[in-house]
Amino acid sequence: MRVKLLLCGIVVLGILSRVVHTGWIVFDKYMGDALYAAMAYTGIGLFARIQSLRKAVIAMSIMTAIELFQLTMIPARMALSPNIAWRIAARLLGTQFSFLDLFANAVGIFGVLLLDVRTETNHKPATS
Repeated sequence: MRVKLLLCGIVVLGILSRVVHTGWIVFDKYMGDALYAAMAYTGIGLFARIQSLRKAVIAMSIMTAIELFQLTMIPARMALSPNIAWRIAARLLGTQFSFLDLFANAVGIFGVLLLDVRTETNHKPATS
């Protein structure tokens, strides 16, 4: 239940970061990227009961692969398609490679990793 609530919160904040424009690039652009990566980490936690660090490595690998896929220019061409599904997929994938996006992804994953580790530590049963 905790993971589902966290995922819902991340999605809401992510949508807000794309809809509400402040003029501050950290909020308008990179917060959404960080939250997108945090969503990947949290989504992995829904489907796999694995250690936090392993989830972080998998999430960062996925986000890096998506970012590198942008170098093929396929998502950019998808964004120009008359097909709405292709345009939505292009928006989800992103169309321009950026090292700053990778950094934002790492920040998002690290943030949710810290939260996850802290929560795991607080929920471990006491041993005598």
